[in-house]
Formats: sequence, C-alpha cells, structure tokens
Amino acid sequence: MLKFLTTVSSSASVRLFTLLSGKKAGIDELGNIYYTGKARRGYKRERRWVIYNGEAEASRVPPEWHGWLHHQTDDLPQSQNPLRRSWQKPPERNLTGTAQAYVPPGHTLRGNHRDAATGDYQAWTPNGNVDAAASQDKK
Repeated sequence: MLKFLTTVSSSASVRLFTLLSGKKAGIDELGNIYYTGKARRGYKRERRWVIYNGEAEASRVPPEWHGWLHHQTDDLPQSQNPLRRSWQKPPERNLTGTAQAYVPPGHTLRGNHRDAATGDYQAWTPNGNVDAAASQDKK
C-alpha cells in the first residue's frame, strides 16, 4: 500500500511540475511525451524529462530521444530518423529481473546442470606448454 501511495504521489508531483513548468518538446512512436523546462539555479542547461505512456521503464525511450534527453544533441528527433537503418531491429524492453529474462544453460535458475565438456578443450598456458602447466598444478 505504501509503495502504491508513494508512486501515486510521485507521479502526481511530476505531473504538477510538468503542468506548471514544462514546455512540450515532442512525442515518440510509443506515445511518450517529452518536455523541457528552465535550467536549475546554478546550471546552464535546460531540464529535459519524459512522461511515459504506460509503465515508467527507461528502456522504453527510443535511442534518438535518449540522446536528446541526455543533452547529447539539441536537435529534436524526427519522426522518420535518417540515421535508423532498415537492418536495425526496433529497441526492445529490458527484461532483466523478469521471468522473461535470458538465463544461460547451467544457471541455477535452470536447474544448475550443464553439458559436460567434450574433451576438445585445452587450457591456455603462457608458453603453450601443457606439460609445464600440469607440473605446476602438482606443486
């Protein structure tokens, strides 16, 4: 309940700040709305922020808008980005910490079992001398 109230009050304060101080800069293809505002006292750069359309998840910000948010460029992203190539995949949500996250074979979440080594692996040694490495291990 406390987390819910904290989220609601945080969201409400951001929306109030946006209403009073924000100037709409643009909207991305996901429906996220980007804003600018006056620089903080003692700073030169304007403030930039986003109001998410749906879940507040940083990986939902497209790369073009991420660069703008972090002052890497002052040019607002265009709806048709000339830098986006046809072979590039669209950005994906970060699944870390969710049930859909990638877990490699042999991981404890996958039963902690992996295939045995096939015997075609030979450990690296500084001089390429396998016998020297074996005798070093015996000491």
